[in-house]
Amino acid sequence: MEGAGIGQFIPLILIFVIFYFFLIRPQQKKVKEHKAMVEALKRGDKVITSGGITGTVERIIDNEKVEVEIAENVKVEIVKATGIQALLNNAEVKK
Repeated sequence: MEGAGIGQFIPLILIFVIFYFFLIRPQQKKVKEHKAMVEALKRGDKVITSGGITGTVERIIDNEKVEVEIAENVKVEIVKATGIQALLNNAEVKK
């Protein structure tokens, strides 16, 4: 009787393991890579904002904001963690 009770939970455990390896773990890895990319931003980097606007980092205001030039003499302040989506001039090519 006790063996049948534990046997009922095996499919639930398997589903959790599958979700962990296919959803949770890759998302954590992606967040970690994004955080490292944002921390490594420097003046002159070409970036894409979350809104899809491309620009060049002009200066790092503080740990949370950067100033990005999106057109000639047009500069905007962007929150680093949520406003920067990707680097355009990244040296390594993703597969």
